[in-house]
Amino acid sequence: MNFWKNSGGSVKRKNPQKTKTTTMNRVDLLKQLAEAVGVSGAEDEVRALIVDAIEGHVDEWRVDTMGNIIALKKGTGKISLRGMVVAHMDEVGFMVVGHDSSGLLSVESIGGIDAKILPALRVVVGEDKLPGVFVWKPIHFGSDNGIISIQNMRVDIGVTTKEAAKNAAPFGTRVAFDSQYITLRDSVVRCKAFDDRAGCTELITLCQSDPFPFDLYAVFSVQEEVGLCGATVLTAAVQPDFAIILEATACHEIPQDPDEPDMTTVTRLGQGPAISYMDRTSIAHPGLLRHFVKTAESEGIPHQFRSPQFAGGTDAGVIHKSGAGVPTLGVSLPCRYLHSPYSIISLTDFDHTVQLVRTALMRLTPSALER
Repeated sequence: MNFWKNSGGSVKRKNPQKTKTTTMNRVDLLKQLAEAVGVSGAEDEVRALIVDAIEGHVDEWRVDTMGNIIALKKGTGKISLRGMVVAHMDEVGFMVVGHDSSGLLSVESIGGIDAKILPALRVVVGEDKLPGVFVWKPIHFGSDNGIISIQNMRVDIGVTTKEAAKNAAPFGTRVAFDSQYITLRDSVVRCKAFDDRAGCTELITLCQSDPFPFDLYAVFSVQEEVGLCGATVLTAAVQPDFAIILEATACHEIPQDPDEPDMTTVTRLGQGPAISYMDRTSIAHPGLLRHFVKTAESEGIPHQFRSPQFAGGTDAGVIHKSGAGVPTLGVSLPCRYLHSPYSIISLTDFDHTVQLVRTALMRLTPSALER
């Protein structure tokens, strides 16, 4: 079947020659992607970086009308399967929805963000990345009964009139956290947007690997944070036999119940990739789940299971029930302080995630897709 037959209106297509001889190391690539701005619906900067990173390592790629990147890495032909691996490009952020007489911006959140973290945070506004800061009513003027909400906060970009604010940041302008990638210690690093630029970096690393036994479709999706929008159209375009979702997941190690800490902790930092047997929107395919767990155990790859009662949804939520159904499994990177400017991950967990997914895919046979 023609790869592009059911593509739904391609806006770009390319068949690059595999001539790239240099590859950015995973730390530099992760830093570049995490610091880039790509709030849902405005993923252009991130998309350009990913296209540059995969060119020369895939046989074909295109950008569909939603903005998803769909790349084909042809396999050895040993197994007649279509595998799809997905990571989303977008990050949580804000959109400008109003301008007041003093030049302050009203914004609404894009994706799930806890308003309590916002006062005095630095942000960047629009494509020009204008510096701004979240402001709230000064303590001298009294409080709003201690309630912090996005509606009673503003973004100050240093202008003093409504007209200047509109010119600098029109309605619909995206606002993102202003955060730099730093190493805290050893292999632990901090930045915004590891959800899901870490997954994107993992997927790029897989694209740079040797060919798999089957054709691999590497998909970088858009607008995951606002309802899995980009993933909704993927199955019709690719028609995969199975799908693996690479995500970042909560690593909340301050238990809600001190008497039962393990029951209220989703994942733990430094204990390897988190295999998801269920989340808010999907249940793992049992055959794929067995295959990945068996691979991790046989190779001695540290791994853990994502606790479902506090886990959110992923692109798996729409992919697994698309068409006639797609066997789907999520593999997540533990990440502290998701949806904040200061997310924290372990590069050791990152490396073990890539190792697990690469090894499991190399060993995958049609029997793994049996229930």
